[in-house]
Amino acid sequence: MDTATKKVWFVTGASKGLGLVLAQKLLQQGYAVAATSRNQRELADAVGNTTASFLPLAVNLTDENSVRQAIDTTIRTFGGLDVVVNNAGYGLSGSVEELTDREARDNFEVNVFGSLNVVRQAMPFLRQQNSGHILNISSIGGFFGSFPGWGIYCATKFAVEGFSESLATEAKAFGIHVTIVEPGYFRTNFLTAGSMSVSQNQIDAYKEVRESQHLHQHVLNGNQQGDPEKAALAMIQITTEPNPPVHLFLGQDAYDMANAKISAVQEELERWKELTVSTGFDA
Repeated sequence: MDTATKKVWFVTGASKGLGLVLAQKLLQQGYAVAATSRNQRELADAVGNTTASFLPLAVNLTDENSVRQAIDTTIRTFGGLDVVVNNAGYGLSGSVEELTDREARDNFEVNVFGSLNVVRQAMPFLRQQNSGHILNISSIGGFFGSFPGWGIYCATKFAVEGFSESLATEAKAFGIHVTIVEPGYFRTNFLTAGSMSVSQNQIDAYKEVRESQHLHQHVLNGNQQGDPEKAALAMIQITTEPNPPVHLFLGQDAYDMANAKISAVQEELERWKELTVSTGFDA
């Protein structure tokens, strides 16, 4: 490996989807990759690499001790850690009223608290070396939430965006970059049963929610316009930039939805400005 490709990557949720494609691209380019999944054998088989540059790890991201052991093993095996990718997560479809407290909390446990566990364990090492890059994989649904039936999933991704923006500010003093990756629809298995859960309690009145579920499971699935290999290459490229963005939208659809949200908020802000600014104490 030349000096440009000696970075050590830690990628969660790497047995499928964007995480799998990213791990494969990284290994092809000569990076050292520690990758996690719940099943080590499935992960190793999926990635298909048996070289010393690949470290497959079975990790329970909701167990902080399991995450700590994985980070420690990565540093011990490769002698360092440079890029952390919080990719693990799953979709959850159902109206806010339909989804149970348990369904909502389980989605937060993986999508939000799993990422926080990784950040807490990686930051001490990254701070000590005064360098590093954390990529937190969100979604366009973490910026644009107007998807019927995706309220809780969007809430988990809005939470990722919130703590990531704060983390980016906190980590800057230590030479650590933080980038929120916000993909649109990419042709992975994210919309299949293994990566997407559906509410058990379905209320017939929510016709838009049922239509959205059908659209995602039976129309969009397999027909997404985003190329996961190009998304992986974009993520690799962003870690080589001297001044990477905090927000990296991926896909024409993500770009369009982000602009629609920005325009809508700007329009509402101006329309209601008089009421907004009227709430201070009179001089």
